[in-house]
Amino acid sequence: MKHGKKYVEAAKQYDKQTQYDTTEAMALVKKLAVAKFDETIEAHIRTGCDGRHAEQQIRGAVVLPHGTGKTVRILVFAKNAKADEALAAGADYVGAEELIPRIQNEGWFDFDVVVATPDMMGVVGRLGRVLGPKGLMPNPKAGTVTMDVTKAIKDIKAGKIEYRLDKTNIIHVPIGKASFTEEQLTDNFQTLMGAIIKAKPAALKGQYLKSVTVTPTMGPGVKINTAKLA
Repeated sequence: MKHGKKYVEAAKQYDKQTQYDTTEAMALVKKLAVAKFDETIEAHIRTGCDGRHAEQQIRGAVVLPHGTGKTVRILVFAKNAKADEALAAGADYVGAEELIPRIQNEGWFDFDVVVATPDMMGVVGRLGRVLGPKGLMPNPKAGTVTMDVTKAIKDIKAGKIEYRLDKTNIIHVPIGKASFTEEQLTDNFQTLMGAIIKAKPAALKGQYLKSVTVTPTMGPGVKINTAKLA
């Protein structure tokens, strides 16, 4: 893969093989974000889990203390009083069955998170094929299938993120923006890692955290010393 001039220049500023302490890594990753826009800083956590086994799956959610720096658009599937509650709590879109053709046939995806009340999961399930691959399917473990729509919306707007294993057993999550201070990025990262360490499957034998890297959207990654995280 060919990298641009800015990426190559940024990569010369540090040793790619070194595993840094968290605070050093956050200072470095901010320096490596040289794009003209406010880059997202992401954590990529390679685990020793085998997601093909249900007992080694990892999925959950955590509220980052400083948020993600991104405005999150929330779609809520709810009816009657719960629909009114969702609108009052700040949901961007609220609806029920009438949204199905819009999403399925018109390819409408102007939202980042989907929340649903349990009674609406029959309706939402019909969208599984389109919402699932995009990681948008509501899930009780992530707190997005709930009767308490007010809490769900407030948590998401405050910086709640979902984490889960991908097909290669890696967790990819945003931990903030390049414009955040080192302290804010460190706080967010440590909160995330605390949740992921707690979520370690009991069935897992061997090493849990294989590698942890933080990267800006357009720049190279910085490795973090995993021995100091666990």
